[in-house]
Amino acid sequence: MGSKYTKRYSDEYKRDAIELVRSSGRTVTEVARELGISSESLRGWVKKDRSAQETEPGAGPSGPGGDARDEELKRLRKLTAEQAKTIEILKEATAFFAKESDR
Repeated sequence: MGSKYTKRYSDEYKRDAIELVRSSGRTVTEVARELGISSESLRGWVKKDRSAQETEPGAGPSGPGGDARDEELKRLRKLTAEQAKTIEILKEATAFFAKESDR
């Protein structure tokens, strides 16, 4: 049984975080810090996803439905990049308003 302090993340959130690691060119630690999650959790998700892809038959672009997967991957990468920009803007806004409230 998990700790009462363990956060639960949706499968969609995990997939988006994994895709952000893969598409951004940044380290797992950098992405985890940006998302506010444990780098060990994210590293585990990436490792688990990688091993699942290696064991699934036809999981690569050459498998059945490869074109549809490529399009979905493109769409998700674009969405992930947009979400990363939104997160960055919100962080900057938070810092700005925190300074303003101190005055």
